[in-house]
Amino acid sequence: MTKFVIDRLEDVTVAAPEDIRRAATALAEIAAQHEMRAAPAHDIADKRTPVDADGNILASEIFGWSDSENAWWRSPRIALESPITSACRFENDPFWINPDGFHLPIPNPYLESIDLANFETRARTRAAIVVPVHMVFGKIGAVSFNPVDTSRTDLSEEFDKHGAMLGIYARAFIRSYTRAMADMEALPPGSRLSKREVECLRWAAIGKTDMEISMIISRSRATVRFHIHNASTKLNAVNRSQTVFKAAQLGYLSVS
Repeated sequence: MTKFVIDRLEDVTVAAPEDIRRAATALAEIAAQHEMRAAPAHDIADKRTPVDADGNILASEIFGWSDSENAWWRSPRIALESPITSACRFENDPFWINPDGFHLPIPNPYLESIDLANFETRARTRAAIVVPVHMVFGKIGAVSFNPVDTSRTDLSEEFDKHGAMLGIYARAFIRSYTRAMADMEALPPGSRLSKREVECLRWAAIGKTDMEISMIISRSRATVRFHIHNASTKLNAVNRSQTVFKAAQLGYLSVS
């Protein structure tokens, strides 16, 4: 990567919903400087697309995408079909993509198994620089930067010069947008787990029953249930599986 200057970080950062339109405009301007259009997604698992404080779709109002029936954000299957969104589940760093494959400084074997057949139709582009945005609670966002010249398929030069810089701006926008637009806290206050609660959940995560856990930690079965129930309450989980899942998201449990 070549040297770059980050001088508009505050411009693309959202502190409150009323800042969204201003921040989106700044990100669109940065993309336009490099003859690109940005396509933001605050959650690749969510069919909704980023909006401003009044509910206006940023993709069409700010980022310059046509608001037609075939608009990429109107496809309910793009999260499953697009090789771009598939790749964002397995990669943290910016990369660029075209029908020939994924291009990034350090090869990622997980990306090599992603199907690129019928690429343009499924990805809704011929080539793009993509910034995955991995956030807390397992949420994944992304911003793809697509060349204004839609015939272009080689973005190697742009990626080398601007990929890291676009990554910093894209992450700042998506992460701050997500915080500003959160309807409610993902977890209630006081959700810190105790050492014993974590110990019980670690055994539960690998399939041990309450009775087996009680024998392993030399405590009663009732005590094991007590600790798992407490953890469930703290994490606002509805059952044992969700308790384990949320604890893993927060880094209490290893998922390997």
